[in-house]
Amino acid sequence: IAASTKELKAEVWQSYRQSEAMQQLLSLLKFSAPVPPTRSWAASPDLLLTLAQLVRTHNPKLVVELGSGASTIILSRAGAVEIVAIEHDLEYLKSTQDLLSEHQVNNVQLIHAPLIEKEILEETFTWYDTSKLQDLKEIDFLFIDGPPGSKDDAARFPALPVLGSKLSKNAVVVIDDTKRSGEKTLAESFANALPNHRLRFLDHEKGTAILEPMW
Repeated sequence: IAASTKELKAEVWQSYRQSEAMQQLLSLLKFSAPVPPTRSWAASPDLLLTLAQLVRTHNPKLVVELGSGASTIILSRAGAVEIVAIEHDLEYLKSTQDLLSEHQVNNVQLIHAPLIEKEILEETFTWYDTSKLQDLKEIDFLFIDGPPGSKDDAARFPALPVLGSKLSKNAVVVIDDTKRSGEKTLAESFANALPNHRLRFLDHEKGTAILEPMW
């Protein structure tokens, strides 16, 4: 009974935190259409609020997002100048296109990059088709929330060798799902590769890592 009560209290507290974050998000940003669901696989409200705050603080010109959806809308409404969202699932990409249209967002380029097997650093990964990403450069804000990583700890690792060299000097990197070991390791690997950045972990619903330049 004690264990069940403790678990219930934790769930209630988490629900309150997410509701509080969503209320702040709605107050902070002006939406022209309903905000899509933020439960299950979607980015959680606490993470979305943090994304909005980071964009407002750092004023990035180019935001690159691995994955798309509610976060794409938030990044745009928060003030990102240009957003490139990479999506592997064509059906979901079309859903995001509809969402962007509903919210009258026109500063987002959606790129369909299917997941393919590719050798990176002498290892084989299933990751986005990198031929679709060749033109990216001077990324000021990188948000990593894809590809799906629940069944593969290394699913998101290629983000570092593929995109690390494309980051601008003062780029911000945000990684979702760091309560999983794979994403936590990825965040630490980014920190090692970016010695002039500070890594911090936020106790969000799914865990969030943020790397920011040490000015």
